Amino acid sequence: MLLIPAIDLKDGNCVRLRQGLMEDATVFSGDIVAMAKRWVDQGARRLHMVDLNGAFAGKPVNAQAVYQVREAFPELPIQIGGGIRDLETIDAYLSAGVSYCIIGTQAVHHPEFVAEACKAFPGHIMVGLDAKEGMVAINGWAEVTDHKVAELGKQFEDDGVEAIIYTDIGRDGMMQGVNIEATQALAKALTIPIIASGGITNLEDIKALSKIEADGVTAAITGRAIYEGTLDFKVGQTLSDQLSQP
Repeated sequence: MLLIPAIDLKDGNCVRLRQGLMEDATVFSGDIVAMAKRWVDQGARRLHMVDLNGAFAGKPVNAQAVYQVREAFPELPIQIGGGIRDLETIDAYLSAGVSYCIIGTQAVHHPEFVAEACKAFPGHIMVGLDAKEGMVAINGWAEVTDHKVAELGKQFEDDGVEAIIYTDIGRDGMMQGVNIEATQALAKALTIPIIASGGITNLEDIKALSKIEADGVTAAITGRAIYEGTLDFKVGQTLSDQLSQP
């Protein structure tokens, strides 16, 4: 199972939010490339980047920082979300060498956009589904919808997305552990990969997620834990690789 460090961008800084609240942000670094290097040096094989300002603005705001990381590490796959609302934005990111674009709020408001994006850029589209008690939340988690996660996930699977990034917003940034049951249930309901997000705190969470890797949980995004030191990224990835051995 792949561990993916998260670099969340707000006002040009690397931050972490608690439960998606922009006003509850902890700044960890103003040097995005240096932060990316930190994780690459510890064995990161992909980066998860989110333009938090872009998510609220509805268009990229911190794209330049993403491009700078891409230029510094041309071989490193990057997945980017936040403010991706049209094909032009996707084309700009992919043309710059970003590997995957993540559609979030737009996927719920305009699900036909996901199908359109998958057709235009096959193999490069992921959907981020953020949920609270099994129901999808949108607009920076400010609004909980009446859509069930599994139902939307199946629709996007049929559209051809590469993976679903599933976040339990009740756990995100709270250091309370992963919602294994909900993550496993979604993975079993779909055939495409699930990338777990939200709540990873320590090696016990890595062990728990590795147990459901066979159900389709192929990767996990980690943020606050690796920044605050409750999870050593290099140790976590090494353990995950060992547990993935047949």
